[in-house]
Amino acid sequence: MLEVNIKKRLSHYDLDVDFSVGDEILVLFGPSGSGKTTILNMIAGLAQPDEGRIKLGDKHFYNGGTSNLQVQDRNVGVLFQDYALFPHMTVGKNIQYGMKRKTGDSSLVIDPLLQVLGIQKLLAKYPHEISGGEKQRVALARALATEPSILLLDEPLSALDKQTRIDCQNELLRLHDIWKIPFIIVTHDREEAEKLGNHILFIDRGKIVDKIENQIPNRNALRLY
Repeated sequence: MLEVNIKKRLSHYDLDVDFSVGDEILVLFGPSGSGKTTILNMIAGLAQPDEGRIKLGDKHFYNGGTSNLQVQDRNVGVLFQDYALFPHMTVGKNIQYGMKRKTGDSSLVIDPLLQVLGIQKLLAKYPHEISGGEKQRVALARALATEPSILLLDEPLSALDKQTRIDCQNELLRLHDIWKIPFIIVTHDREEAEKLGNHILFIDRGKIVDKIENQIPNRNALRLY
């Protein structure tokens, strides 16, 4: 269970949110500039709250200034909007970057990911040689290859065309079924929020203005594709 209760003074407003999520998909939905990415950054350790608490299971990421766990010690997977792949590395090297398992048993993690995401044939290619949808899948594989306890995704599908975006949404749902860890996804696309999120938090000017518990009755059908 991830528990987040944080406050931070930003340039145009005060961010103040309180929420929790289990091994489900939580969507942070709202307009640009509403604080969604800042929330992700504070969970990841890329930014620090002014006060509050962030806790995953029994591990305190941040506890009122008395404890601030370093990024590398949080075991958080992050997928950025631009994917942040290393251009000088092959797909295979990108995926291996940051892996915990450096020996032969790394295949226990990598091989299933490659199969699920269908990127086995891309390992020798460089990022500039693959499509947007393929980059998204490679970035997902790299984030999950670190065996994270939680996955944070900052508008990862916004640059994709409609069909590729639908395909990648379905991949996210399928991967969540397999990994069963908390996913937190930032988006300003309502249709995407309703398709992906078990829970949706509407964020505006740093505050949670509405919450939806999304039952998604046809989700099982979506995950077959």
